Amino acid sequence: MLLHSSGMSSRQFAKLVPLLVARGHRVVAIDLIGHGKATPLAEGAAMSWRDDVAEVAASIDEPAYLVGHSYGGLVALHVALTARVKGLVLYDPVAFGILDERDRDVMTTLAQIDLNGGATLATRDEWLRSFVDYWGGPGAWQALREPARAEFHRVGWAVREGVRTLMTDATKAAAYAALPPLALITGEHTPVAARRVIDRLAAATQASVTVIAGAGHMGPLSHADQVNARIVELLQAMP
Repeated sequence: MLLHSSGMSSRQFAKLVPLLVARGHRVVAIDLIGHGKATPLAEGAAMSWRDDVAEVAASIDEPAYLVGHSYGGLVALHVALTARVKGLVLYDPVAFGILDERDRDVMTTLAQIDLNGGATLATRDEWLRSFVDYWGGPGAWQALREPARAEFHRVGWAVREGVRTLMTDATKAAAYAALPPLALITGEHTPVAARRVIDRLAAATQASVTVIAGAGHMGPLSHADQVNARIVELLQAMP
């Protein structure tokens, strides 16, 4: 089961799906709430990342491997705490609740994502710009092709609500200690807050960590061939 990042959709995994199918996997790529072909989230409607967790967990009808990126990685972690999951391969899961007093330095960088922004259509463009530039680097929003920016605008309320609520996650490292097999992937240039999550998760779970050279947080798109090849290897190595 493949879980995409905020603002993306199941189409994010277009290159990964055939690689997994060729190795005998039955693949389900989910469109999370308000994204892709899912029912759009109405402007002003309340939504939490926990709603995505509940929907994904309810859709698992047999033990599954989960592959998640960023927001999808956070959802995957919490699905694995409640549903039948055989293993996880996650790229930069944004499980910020795992950070503690040792991480006060990096928490200040997260302030670049203004949680009070994007509350109206008039402020949505600037909020989306700050969100995309935080994760993709300065100028990432401007570098997007127009169809990609239009898609972010279309799903902007779902993105905003998911981000706003995930920042309230307080799940600590001990909660993840008994997870099924977990493999983590990150980018050489991933923002420090997400890299610190990788460090804390690895320490709590003894998960392996793969660093993709030259990649950042959006490595599954910018370095798709390397990331997808590693995902396939890691899944094949799991029980």
